[in-house]
Amino acid sequence: MSKNRARIRVLVAKAGLDGHDRGAMVIAASFRDAGFEVVYTGLHQTPEMIVKAAIQEDVDVVALSILSGSHMTMFPRILSLLNDEGASHVLVTGGGIIPEADMASLQEMGVGRLFGPGTLSGEVIDYVRGWYGEQVLLNESL
Repeated sequence: MSKNRARIRVLVAKAGLDGHDRGAMVIAASFRDAGFEVVYTGLHQTPEMIVKAAIQEDVDVVALSILSGSHMTMFPRILSLLNDEGASHVLVTGGGIIPEADMASLQEMGVGRLFGPGTLSGEVIDYVRGWYGEQVLLNESL
């Protein structure tokens, strides 16, 4: 996270064989409209491709959209790869069809808040802004 960055940088990603991107496109547009810098990876990305893009784009947040049921594979793999790249400071969050029990397990692994169908974009934006504000305060105190 750059201390001098004026805007939050978010990478919106669709992992695996999931071909439904309407939700990802809506949240990407909502982030953009809220003043975030947004990078959208497009469909059928591997965790390696997502992390490579996150590093290259120097993002603060990876927002992963998953409807395929692969959330227990994709989220931990992305966390692991970010950690391997020295980017464990990047928030990994997302949404889709994820059972509550799996959400809890993923959060225990280090994934941020996860959002289900019907969540208002403003709720996601507020969460990311709140997380980012906490990180800025934390960095300023170091």
